[in-house]
Amino acid sequence: MHVFLTGGTGFVGSAVLRRLLDEGHRVTALVRSEASAARVAAAGAAALPGDITDAAWLARRMAEADAAIHTAATGDATSAQVDASIAAAAREAFAGTEKSYVHTSGVWMYGSGDAVTERTPFAPVAPLAWRQPIERDVLAVPARTAIVVPGVVYGYGVGIPLVIAGAPRTASGALTLPGDGTQRWITVHVDDLADLYSRLLERGEGGSYWIASDGANPNVRTLGEAASRAAGTDGAVAPESAEETRRRLGAFAEGLLRSQSATGAKARSELGWNPTRPSLAEELEHGSYAPGR
Repeated sequence: MHVFLTGGTGFVGSAVLRRLLDEGHRVTALVRSEASAARVAAAGAAALPGDITDAAWLARRMAEADAAIHTAATGDATSAQVDASIAAAAREAFAGTEKSYVHTSGVWMYGSGDAVTERTPFAPVAPLAWRQPIERDVLAVPARTAIVVPGVVYGYGVGIPLVIAGAPRTASGALTLPGDGTQRWITVHVDDLADLYSRLLERGEGGSYWIASDGANPNVRTLGEAASRAAGTDGAVAPESAEETRRRLGAFAEGLLRSQSATGAKARSELGWNPTRPSLAEELEHGSYAPGR
């Protein structure tokens, strides 16, 4: 299969790229720089320089592929424009076909809850509210569209878990937690997540959400204690108030303070998806986030 991929040099996108190539797919990855083009080519994919906000141009390039996956995330004021552009391009390129388009969302689109599923009402953190209308447009495309909803993505010592692994220490050496530590996070290893994207290309139903959760749902205190032990401070942690977390981390804090749990049951039962990588707690204490790794 020929797959058009955005974000192929990012944290999630690079894992998706590896997975697709390992499975024998031909990948064209959209890039913005010569350095990114070189990385994509070195991995074994075709690099396509271009402007992700040019929906008309994107549609023509996407139409040449059998499927498309969007993982690019700028994380700045252009995020809404980027997602709107790719959604418009997918409609133009894939409407009325059996081609697959897989779009990326995130669990902070849902509110706090102990049993978050694809049917849970949306309650996005304020900085992500722009996603809702764009995702409605994606699901309305008459093609095999799917939206992946990853939990906190971890692996290879990067991503959101650095908020814990690299948290400031108190004078006594305790690791500072975001919030009081009782909140639970939905988590997924980036390689397990890449497997879910791959499965959706051929087996996902159209017009649907898919939550990517390894089912561990650790609380933040457990994660902090694991990181503290890895740093040689015997699991010592120091909770902080929500207000302190907001001052320290800004708007990003709202998602970190939410308490969410999910099993990812839909992907498991309908796609045979089975996360197998070490848990985030294991990665923090013994794996890629541990000092010296």
